[in-house]
Amino acid sequence: MTKIYVSISHHRYYYHPEDSPWEYEIEAEPEVLTVLDQLFEQKEEIEQKGFWRAHLPYVPYHLDPENDESDIRLKKLYAVIHQYTDEESKQHIETMPFYS
Repeated sequence: MTKIYVSISHHRYYYHPEDSPWEYEIEAEPEVLTVLDQLFEQKEEIEQKGFWRAHLPYVPYHLDPENDESDIRLKKLYAVIHQYTDEESKQHIETMPFYS
């Protein structure tokens, strides 16, 4: 297993803690990094679509399918991190409103 430093806000992970700011430290196999790559890529694509849609004021956030998809990817990212992180971070993630 490899130590990885994950930044949800930057949609990236790093191999060295000093490379950039990060929020979570995980220990994971290369297969997990592939999953993170896919989720980050999907989330960025969805957010880009949502950016253009945001210029249409008549579609509220809660009725916007792109926002729903972005939220789903975010939940999946936190689920992966929860599975491979330390106990303190797990407890923090479990306090988030969408965690169940």
